[in-house]
Amino acid sequence: MFVVETVCVAWFSLEFMLRFLHARSKLEFARGPLNIIDAVAILPYYISLVVVENNTLEDGSRGYLDKLGLVLRLMRALRILYVMRLARHSLGLQTLGLTMQRSTQEFSLLLLFITVGMALFSPMVHLAESELAPNAATAPQHSFSSIPASYWWAIISMTTVGYGDMVPRSIPGQVVALSSILSGILIMAFPATSIFHMFSRSYQELKLEHERLWKEETGAALAADNLENRRERERDDGMDDRGTAGYTPGWGERGMMGGMTEGQQAMLPAGGNRGMMGGMTEG
Repeated sequence: MFVVETVCVAWFSLEFMLRFLHARSKLEFARGPLNIIDAVAILPYYISLVVVENNTLEDGSRGYLDKLGLVLRLMRALRILYVMRLARHSLGLQTLGLTMQRSTQEFSLLLLFITVGMALFSPMVHLAESELAPNAATAPQHSFSSIPASYWWAIISMTTVGYGDMVPRSIPGQVVALSSILSGILIMAFPATSIFHMFSRSYQELKLEHERLWKEETGAALAADNLENRRERERDDGMDDRGTAGYTPGWGERGMMGGMTEGQQAMLPAGGNRGMMGGMTEG
């Protein structure tokens, strides 16, 4: 695996450096989101080599080595960002990224709704399970011992996930759970509609952009082919013209043409006097 990773990182590094050297604006290239992801995905390999080299050369304290090992494991976990490189060639991933970039307000609104609902239903379920039905809260699998402990239940209930690790057993708690589930459906539906329309519009824009670029590339290739064909035809025509212009009549043709009038010479076809003279004897 180390050899495969080394080959892949070397290829990615070479491709990244070539794109950086050929970029018109180095600052704009460094600010690009996809370029930042590429750099973050490549750097952990080189950092891990440096950290491993330091660990082999130095026999320092155990705590220092443990910290370096933790940093090394965290940096290796960033190699999952290699998958994000597919966004450069995938229309779907580009649409997803553009939608998230354009829908920051909708996502913020969704987060606000969930936070408000979590702050509202967590105290209610804690009160219903701990105060109104204290015997139901003794079991560890559905214990609502505190309001912060009920936050997790509120989140998974409002998002309609429902892992089942915390379940209200009392009637008041179940009423609160029903209210949180219905509220979560409405809360998730409001911003999701706007995000869906933004996704559809971003997909259509990127699709049209890709089609336009493909047409431009195809048109440029066709124009280059037509230009090359035109140059070849002009080159062939120029060679034919030079061959006709460089023709000089022989002595027999000069003698016969000398005995002709100008009108008779004009009636002869171009290049045809050679064939005419070829069929006559010099006498």
